[in-house]
Amino acid sequence: MDLEDYIFEAHKTACKKGFWDEEEPNYAEKIMLIVTELAEAIQEDRKFQDPDEEIADTFIRLFDLCGQYHPHIEEIIQEKMKYNKSRPYKHKRKY
Repeated sequence: MDLEDYIFEAHKTACKKGFWDEEEPNYAEKIMLIVTELAEAIQEDRKFQDPDEEIADTFIRLFDLCGQYHPHIEEIIQEKMKYNKSRPYKHKRKY
């Protein structure tokens, strides 16, 4: 599977399971669900547990979001990675 396949499959599954049933989906809510998965990964790590499942959930939610709003995200990622190579060390920031 390539990136577009993951996006298609994640979004198709989310639609079938009712995650896009609302008439006007709330973009901020969808983003916060992604953040929540990352927070859950931190909690697993704090408990000395493997956070991989939560990291996978993060990707799945990102793929789902892209399926609805950003179906051509792969092109944007490639452009951004190319740009990032030209940036200074730590982008001239502390962290």
